[in-house]
Amino acid sequence: MRALTWQGVNQLSVETVPDPRIVNPHDVVLRVRRSAVCGSDLHFLGGYIPTMRAGDVIGHEFVGDVVEVGPEVTGVGVGDRVVVPSFIGCGACWHCTHDQWSLCDNSHPKPELSEVALGYPTGGIYGYTHAFGGYAGSSAEYVRVPYGATNCFVVPEGITDDQAVFVSDAAPTGWMGADFADIQPGDTVAVWGCGGVGLMAQNAARLMGAGRVIGIDLLPERLALAREIGSETVDLRAMDSLQETLRDLTGGRGPDSCIEAVGMEAQGRGLQGAYDKVKQAVRLETDRATPLREAVLACRKGGTVAVIGVWGLLDKFPMGAVMNKGLTVRSAQQHGQAYVPTLLEHVASGDLRTDLLATHVMPLEKGPEGYAMFKEKTDGCVRAVFAP
Repeated sequence: MRALTWQGVNQLSVETVPDPRIVNPHDVVLRVRRSAVCGSDLHFLGGYIPTMRAGDVIGHEFVGDVVEVGPEVTGVGVGDRVVVPSFIGCGACWHCTHDQWSLCDNSHPKPELSEVALGYPTGGIYGYTHAFGGYAGSSAEYVRVPYGATNCFVVPEGITDDQAVFVSDAAPTGWMGADFADIQPGDTVAVWGCGGVGLMAQNAARLMGAGRVIGIDLLPERLALAREIGSETVDLRAMDSLQETLRDLTGGRGPDSCIEAVGMEAQGRGLQGAYDKVKQAVRLETDRATPLREAVLACRKGGTVAVIGVWGLLDKFPMGAVMNKGLTVRSAQQHGQAYVPTLLEHVASGDLRTDLLATHVMPLEKGPEGYAMFKEKTDGCVRAVFAP
């Protein structure tokens, strides 16, 4: 089959690789209909998350048709169109049964690679380094889904592939950020980032009862999309102090909740931005943490900061502000299986606008071009979607 593979730092290639097959009796094999790029992919493409190997198939956000099922799979069958959360859950361990799906105890076949850095292994994820399981990804004609009965969700008629694909990762990640933000009716919620995850977090915050949602970014086309889903916007290019701007917008108190949806390759400003950029370039830290610091400093006293961008090792985290302001900080990789059924209902009703995200749909052969466009934010690209 054809697949988009990692060949080195910032080097991708479409290659012919072996077809996936049923390995365990609970496996499912899908023919991929759509696979989307994700901002977190850029981190290992840039070399900031190690343990990629030449020839690894990338991609973790996808929808497809079931073409083969293992003998122990129930609930889904050949011909079903399904969406699959990016993190793999076994459905039986303590974390899965407590809806902490990305922390699954059983889906990571190489736990020793993440125990050193994290203390305990996470669940496995498709196409996202061997430190997260080494699974083949979805930017391919076919993909194997372990624990198929647990991880495959049938997509209702009326939802298009380009809508459904984002219920795999961007939508549940954004929804989880709003869920973690402890939004009360009428609250003001500020979201750092108007990419796919940030837009989904803004949409979710409004559905959860926020009175005001403020989207923060520096790309005009993304700010325009935020306004299209009902958010107020703050253009980082048009101000000297974001904290002062947010204070002015909230009567001096600050947002009730702040959601950080950018991650480790944020575009920083000022001396701290330059500091982060230099240290990241020479690999003394992996992260440029401007939005995370800003969210902590801008949040009102006693408020909540939800961190859903992907982070590694960073310097100068304002822990004193967290403690002295009495902030609650919640974070995780997305627990998609807990949210997908609800998300499909909201997509079907038109309440959740995943259709906005697929700005560029292209064949798999243009995968390297799609990732370059997404990385450089050219041609108004929010998400490139591949149709194998």
